[in-house]
Amino acid sequence: MIPLKDNIPSRTAPVVTVALIAINVLVFLHEVALGPYLERFVYAYGLIPKRLVFWPGAPLDPARFLPLITSMFWHGGWLHLLGNMLYLWIFGDNVEDKLGHVRYLIFYLACGVAAALTQVALDPASQLPTVGASGAIAGVLGAYLVSYPRARVLTMPLLFIPWFVQVPAVLYLVFWFLLQLMSGIASLGGADTGGVAVWAHVGGFIAGVVLVKLMGPARRPTVPARDFL
Repeated sequence: MIPLKDNIPSRTAPVVTVALIAINVLVFLHEVALGPYLERFVYAYGLIPKRLVFWPGAPLDPARFLPLITSMFWHGGWLHLLGNMLYLWIFGDNVEDKLGHVRYLIFYLACGVAAALTQVALDPASQLPTVGASGAIAGVLGAYLVSYPRARVLTMPLLFIPWFVQVPAVLYLVFWFLLQLMSGIASLGGADTGGVAVWAHVGGFIAGVVLVKLMGPARRPTVPARDFL
């Protein structure tokens, strides 16, 4: 089901969420412009688990850990980018509203790093570069789940067919998480995940649930839910 919007308004402008979307889009346009040099950049700035684990240089070399951050701003294609940015736009503004702009940015990056480390821990021998904001956004989804459990999400079950369904956010996000978890467990037995770093999704989601609790309560009262127009 494709999410379209939720029914929780924000009290503040989601400046960090918008900035993150803009940065991801600009980086992707840079990817497109790289042409034949793209593969070299992806291997340089994408997260390669085996390279992180078996780093040949100094253990604390900053170059070893830089891909933990840079990898979350690269994407594998337009659909990858648009899907991630749609989820970030729908759910990110409310988490930003809860945490405040600065804490939200720290939260987002921390979830991305936690997601990347989870993928490395579960697949340390992989030599394929992992890219995308999915892990950080999974953290946003986890934070949204525990922060706005009574919210509803307007979804479109089938692409290009104008049929809209309201789904409780709890059901939508728990179902999403369980899909990632089951795919991850299946991958341990050799199942193909289609190139998707599902363990990063699992790790990011759990990190979001934990971090939004550790980073403190909402700085303002929760905004009442509204009906969809």
